[in-house]
Amino acid sequence: MKHVLISLALSTTLTAPAWADDVVMRYMPSHGGVSAHDLAQELGYFDGTGIVLESAGYASGGPESLMALAGGSIEIGSAATAAVLNSIIGGNDFVAAYPTNGVNDQVQSIFYVLEDSPIQSVKDLPGKTVAVNTLGAHLDYTVREALHQNGLPADSANLVTVPGPQLEQVLRSGQVDVAAFGYWQTTFEGAARQAGGLRAILDDTDVLGEIAGGFTVLRKDWVEDHPEAAQQFIRQSARALDYAREHPEETRQIIARVLEERGENPGVAQYFAGFGVRPGGLAAERDIQFWIDVLVREGKLAEGRLKASDILLVTGDEVALK
Repeated sequence: MKHVLISLALSTTLTAPAWADDVVMRYMPSHGGVSAHDLAQELGYFDGTGIVLESAGYASGGPESLMALAGGSIEIGSAATAAVLNSIIGGNDFVAAYPTNGVNDQVQSIFYVLEDSPIQSVKDLPGKTVAVNTLGAHLDYTVREALHQNGLPADSANLVTVPGPQLEQVLRSGQVDVAAFGYWQTTFEGAARQAGGLRAILDDTDVLGEIAGGFTVLRKDWVEDHPEAAQQFIRQSARALDYAREHPEETRQIIARVLEERGENPGVAQYFAGFGVRPGGLAAERDIQFWIDVLVREGKLAEGRLKASDILLVTGDEVALK
């Protein structure tokens, strides 16, 4: 297999060289959220690189984004790490470009019940209905892992899919027992929490520790055909991740403007808690290896078939895509 090495000099002082032809990179945004590459575009970081971002319509969740990426209708996918791994196991030749978000004590997925609910902890979840954004991705696997850690069958809760803007409504109306707000949905979570009457029973940091929650994903053949564009895409997106950490209020203002331009509610931008990634926007091997080990344990992946360096290798200022 052809080996492509992308050197990532992440210094913000570098000026990216322009090339003759624009490279259009299509992607699917999420309701209520702005990605690091969205932010990079708003900050002008792609100016002079030849990269042109183009929205291909909203994705309901990571698996839908990965299906579009595999089918060639977009160039940038985005999904939870477990969903990315499942897609690769299924035969897709993807590479994890940069962590979209991280899970820590400031940025995390939170599972809420109504204040008077009898549900007190993970041990009460078997047989209960839990609303998540999509199946086969981060929230799904977080529930499964939480149940496993408590000695319960991983599939003993009933998971149903609910779009982010409707999570609070279905919980308050009693249609579900638990609503899971993903780490990328801090805008919706903040609005629901502000309204009161809810109680958190679980967050994914309790279950997973500090870890990257998901990745922006590229096809390896696309990277081989567009190595300069791939380099600049990752470099400038990583710059945007650092900008958001260093300038949170300015970032919220940008998010509000983007949401308003999309016809969404700009007011939720005030609840943006950050991307939660490490300085420099780089991943650690554990971000991927943790989920590889879970999939091996569940019998969905043969021991030794995949390792973190097969998908993303980060050593200082270099990312190797194999």
